[in-house]
Order: sequence, then structure tokens, then C-alpha cells
Amino acid sequence: QLHLTMSEKNELTKSLEMVQKELQEKESEMKREISEYKDRLLQAEKEHQDALTEANQKNEVEIEACQDKMNSLEHFISSQKLEIEHLKSNKEELSNSLKEANQTLGELLKTKVR
Repeated sequence: QLHLTMSEKNELTKSLEMVQKELQEKESEMKREISEYKDRLLQAEKEHQDALTEANQKNEVEIEACQDKMNSLEHFISSQKLEIEHLKSNKEELSNSLKEANQTLGELLKTKVR
């Protein structure tokens, strides 16, 4: 009986050792896979961050270009407003000169008729 029990114990011990070895192998494999996934995740995050940084830089350049264009257009509009005011003033002066010339002509014609 003792011999049989000892034999069973040895078999169970061997079986336990095999199960433990398998578990250790699986644990190592899982750790390796986790490490690979972490590396891939870090790489994906880096690529995402790089793409985001590049997009932000591109947007900043476009915004700056738009601001420059807007400033240029505002300057152009301002100069056009000044030109319009200048032309209105000239028109007013010419209109007044024309009135004066017509009055003078009228007076000259009256004097000539007499």
C-alpha cells in the first residue's frame, strides 16, 4: 500500500511539475506578447502625435497666410476709401468751379447782349 501511495505521489509530483512548467511557458509567452503590444501601442501613439503636430504646423502656416492676406485686403480697402474721399472732394471742387464758370459765362453773355 505504501509503495502504491509513494508511486502515486511521484506521478502526481511529476504531473504537477509538468503543469507548472506549462504555466511558466504560457506566462512567458503572454509577457512577450504584452511587451509586443505595448511597443506597437507606443509606436502608434508616436505616429499619431507626429501626424497631429504636422497638421497643427500646417494649420498655423495657413492661418498666418490668411491673416497676412486679410491685413493686405484691409490696407487695400482703407486706401480705396481714401481714394473715394479724394475723388468726392475733387468732384465737389469741379462742380463748384463749373457753377462759377457758368455764372461768369452768364454774366458775360448778359454784358455782351447789352
